[in-house]
Amino acid sequence: MQSQLIQFKKIEIEKADLRSIEESGLKLAKTQAEVCPLCQGTGWKTLRASLGAPEDKSNSNKDRRVTRCDCQLRARAQTLLAAARIPKRYEHCELASYTTDFPGAHPSLAFAHLSACKFAQEYDPSDGTGLLIIGQIGTGKTHLAVGITKELIIAKGISCLFYDYRELLKEIQNSYNAAVQTTELDVLRPVFEADVLVLDELGAVKPTEWVWDTVSLILNTRYNDNRTTIITTNFEDQPAAGANGSVSPARAATRAETLGDRIGERMRSRLHEMCRIIKMEGEDFRQKLRNASFR
Repeated sequence: MQSQLIQFKKIEIEKADLRSIEESGLKLAKTQAEVCPLCQGTGWKTLRASLGAPEDKSNSNKDRRVTRCDCQLRARAQTLLAAARIPKRYEHCELASYTTDFPGAHPSLAFAHLSACKFAQEYDPSDGTGLLIIGQIGTGKTHLAVGITKELIIAKGISCLFYDYRELLKEIQNSYNAAVQTTELDVLRPVFEADVLVLDELGAVKPTEWVWDTVSLILNTRYNDNRTTIITTNFEDQPAAGANGSVSPARAATRAETLGDRIGERMRSRLHEMCRIIKMEGEDFRQKLRNASFR
């Protein structure tokens, strides 16, 4: 019985050794396959110091310089994409995939797409000017905002952060709960510090003094730090009821709410300083597709 037990243990040890050898071989093969051919795994690639100058082979080391390898830039882009908080529903959105090639498409959509592409191409971190994208539900505002975000991250390595306006306010409110281990500053710090912040559906929460104060804090902080903010909203860029001789509160009850009503005139004025305005008109594209699928 004891000899059988010893033999059984030997077999188990041999099997474990075999598995270890196989795993080591797989890891080695994987590591060899993942080594970048440009930098040989160093993360740096060599460039000629002067692209137009002939190479002096006798003094080639002085005629060269190093820069971050493309593999490192791709890795950084993936890290930034993961940190950008882009919702799964919009992960597929890119500027190249936004289309206005459908019956009844409003001309403003093509112009909005062109403006978004130009913004991403000409983005200057030192400028700080953002975008205020205004349009009805289903015109593709969020698609363009996410498309810009992904383009800035992948092509330029810019840190971006996406937040749904309602979700952001809810997270801030939750931070006041003593049972939660997150402070208000923990939530707001990345919102303040991101190179580019996308604030989706601005004005979607019923306005209160706390909401207005919070919006003011976010927008004013980013404005003062000269950081770029991209905002989407369904509300028309019109004054609040009773502001500067606009419609009276009584008449306002019969009209649709405006951006001024939802965020206050002071912050609406601030947005005009911070952002270029893009207006998108037309019917709900998603609704049209849904209806078409049943015909």
